[in-house]
Amino acid sequence: MTVAVRHDVHSHAHEEGIPGTVNLQAKEGEETHYGQALFPVPSADPNDPLQWPKLKKHMILFCCAMFSFLGNSALIGPSTYISIYAVQFDVDVNKAAGLVNYPNLAFGFSSLLLVPLYKKIGRRPVMLFSIFAYAIGIIAASQATTFGGLMGARVVHAFFSGVCEALPVQLVNDIFFIHERGKKLGWYTVALCLGATGPMFSGFMLAAGYSWNLFFYVEFAFAGALFLLAFFFVEETRYTRAPHLPSPTTTETNLSASKADTVALEESISDSRSASVPPRKSLMQQLSLWNGIDHSTPFFMTMIRSFTYLIVPSTFWVITTYGLYIGLAGFAFSFIFPIKIVQAPYFWPQTNSGLHAIATLVGFALALPLLPASDRLAAYLTKRNNGIREAEMRLGVLLPAMVIAPAGQILFGLTAENDLHWMGYMAGVAMTQWGAYFYFTVTLAYAVDSYTANLSEMLIIMNLGKQAISFGLGLNVLDWILETGYAKVIAGAFVGVMVVNNLVVFVFMLWGKKIRVATSKTWLARLHAKSAVAGETH
Repeated sequence: MTVAVRHDVHSHAHEEGIPGTVNLQAKEGEETHYGQALFPVPSADPNDPLQWPKLKKHMILFCCAMFSFLGNSALIGPSTYISIYAVQFDVDVNKAAGLVNYPNLAFGFSSLLLVPLYKKIGRRPVMLFSIFAYAIGIIAASQATTFGGLMGARVVHAFFSGVCEALPVQLVNDIFFIHERGKKLGWYTVALCLGATGPMFSGFMLAAGYSWNLFFYVEFAFAGALFLLAFFFVEETRYTRAPHLPSPTTTETNLSASKADTVALEESISDSRSASVPPRKSLMQQLSLWNGIDHSTPFFMTMIRSFTYLIVPSTFWVITTYGLYIGLAGFAFSFIFPIKIVQAPYFWPQTNSGLHAIATLVGFALALPLLPASDRLAAYLTKRNNGIREAEMRLGVLLPAMVIAPAGQILFGLTAENDLHWMGYMAGVAMTQWGAYFYFTVTLAYAVDSYTANLSEMLIIMNLGKQAISFGLGLNVLDWILETGYAKVIAGAFVGVMVVNNLVVFVFMLWGKKIRVATSKTWLARLHAKSAVAGETH
C-alpha cells in the first residue's frame, strides 16, 4: 500500500555551521514556501507531526492558544475586584493586590516542574493534567470564603496553567516549519495578550449585578470544554526525527566524483529516507494518554541546566521584554485605571473599572493584520541573500513598535497625573499593547532562531524569569506610584526602562551574527548543544 506523503521529504535545507544561519536554497522540483526549501526536513513517516493535516495542526494550535488565553485571563481578571476583596476580607488595597501578584509568581515557576515533565513523559499527558488541575483550582477559588483560601486556590490554578506559556511554543516548533513559525507564534501571542482583557469580562459581570464568584464559574466552564477539545485533538507531538543529511551539491561533489556518481548518491539518499514507512497510528493510539518515558531526558538536569540560559543574550532579552511589558505596562494599567476612573473627575461606576481592557483588545486587533510580517520580511531578505537565512532578518518589524509602545506609556502616565480625558487612558493602553505584541512575538522567535538550544530548557528560564521580573515590579508598584506620582513613575521611570530594553533591537540587528558566532564557541554552547533537538530551533 502506498502511503501519501503530505510534504516533500527531499528538501536540501540545512543548518550552516553558525547557529541561526540556515541554508534554505531549493533545487528544481522541491516543495518551497516563500521561495524557501522546507526546514526542518520532514520524514516520510505519516506520524511525523510535520506531515499531519493542516486541520489537525490548527486545532492543536487553537487548543494551546485557548489554554494560554484562559490561564492569563484567570490570572489578571480578578484585578477588577481588588477594592472589593479589600473590603470583604478587611485588608488594605496593596495586600489585596497580592491576589494577582503571588499567583503571577506561581504562574512562572510552574515551568520549572511541568516543562521537564512534558519532555520526560510527553506533551499530551502534561497538557491534559494541567488543564484538569487548573479547573480544580478555579472552582476552589469560586468557593473561597477567606483571604487565605482564595489566595491558595489562586496559586493552585495559576501554577498549573503556567505551562500554557511554554507548551504553545513547544508545539509550534513540533508541528510547523520555520517559514510558518512567526505567524503561528503570533496567534499564540495574540491569545496570551488577549488574556489581559480578563478585567473587562469581570467588570461586565459586576455591571450585570453578579458577584466576583461568577468570573471563576465561567472560567471553569471554559476549562471543561477545553479539556474535552484537547483530549480529542491534541495528539502527542513528541517525535524523534532522524538527523537530516543534505544531499551534496553539484559543486561539492565535482571535487571528488563524477556527475553520474553524484546522481547515484542523491538517489541513494532519497531512497533511504523513504524506505520502511510505518502506518499511521490508529485513532485509539492517537488518543492514548501514555506514550512512554523518554529515558534519555534527565529530569532534574533539565531544571538545573535551564538557568544557564540566563547568560545567553537573546534569551535574556526575551526575559526582560516580557517581564517589563507585563510588570511595568500590564500591571500598571490593571492597577491604576480601576482606581483613577472611579474618582474625580471621572466618577465611573466600579462595575466599569475594567473597561481599559477594551483598549487592549483594540491594540491587539490592530496588530492582527500584521501577523505574518516577520515571516514575510525574513523570507524577502533571505531571497535577497541567495537563500541564506539569518536569524536577525525578522527584527526590522520591531522598529515601529520600539517608538509607539513608550509613547503610549507616556500618554497614560500624563493622563493620570493631570486627570485628562479618559480617552487618554484608552489610547495609551492601545498603543503600548500594540507595541508589546510585536516585542513579545519577535523577540521570542528570534531567541528560538538564533541559538542551538534545547527549547524546553530555554522555555523554563524564559517563563520563570519574566514572571519573577513582573512579580518584583508589580509587588509594590501601586504604593510606589501613589507616593511618587503617576507622571514620574509611569511616564518617567517606566518609559526610561522600556526605551532601553527596546533599543537593544539595534544591538542584535547590527551585531547579532557576531554575537551568535562568539556565543557558539563557548563552553556553554557546547553544553547546550549536547541536549539540543535537531530542528527545534532555527
